[in-house]
Amino acid sequence: MAHIIVVGNEKGGAGKSTVSMHVATSLSRLGHRVGVLDLDLRQQTFGRFIENRKITMEREGKELPSPEYHELPEVDPADLKEGENPYDRRLAMAIASLENSQDFILIDCPGSHTRLSQVAHSLADTLITPLNDSFVDFDLLARTEPTTGKVTGPSVYSEMVWNARQLRAKAGLKPMDWVVVRNRLGAQMMHNKKKMGDAIEELSRRIGFRAAPGFNERVIFRELFTRGLTLLDLRDIGVMGQMNISNVAARQELRELMKALNLPGVEVKI
Repeated sequence: MAHIIVVGNEKGGAGKSTVSMHVATSLSRLGHRVGVLDLDLRQQTFGRFIENRKITMEREGKELPSPEYHELPEVDPADLKEGENPYDRRLAMAIASLENSQDFILIDCPGSHTRLSQVAHSLADTLITPLNDSFVDFDLLARTEPTTGKVTGPSVYSEMVWNARQLRAKAGLKPMDWVVVRNRLGAQMMHNKKKMGDAIEELSRRIGFRAAPGFNERVIFRELFTRGLTLLDLRDIGVMGQMNISNVAARQELRELMKALNLPGVEVKI
């Protein structure tokens, strides 16, 4: 039975697709079978990444370890039960087609609240929530007192995750492992960075997630997308000798993230 990883955050621009692409490709490189679903049915960033990757492999004449990208199957309205949501059926069909043939299923959610995203969160064995290191993004997780910055309670996204956890419990599924990934961390120990760290630590104890370091803001990620590549592919296409210090640091960030996720059966050797 495949382990389901959901990458979700209802706010756009937090780096969900970048995290999804690197986690899925890392697992493929480690020898695991990985199926990927992109629930942003309009933009389909992950789908575009895979298209770009196929073009690059054909141009370079190289086969790169890659996850299997799958679109949600279509469903005939006549096949739906009375009152059944078609998106629920499409997602269930996609999971059913992958769960026995893959080691991991990674679901990349849109940066908004949708029915598909809501259902996907209830399926997550591991939930990864990328979060920009900013109180603008933190507000999605928790409400804070304006003067002191003290956490006063969970916010909309945390409540949605709590509901997903309740659904899993009622279905007899194992508890979700929720990992909040801090992206765009500043290189220096600035006051805001420390305040964010303290607030995340406090909130993690209150609502039950683990915090992990993510990626700094780097141009390399935007450049790699157009070629369908990740940091781990650079050696295979012969550019490792051209990597600068920033690129090497980014590879180390990915290594630390994969270790922090602590996914079952995964020995990080990247």
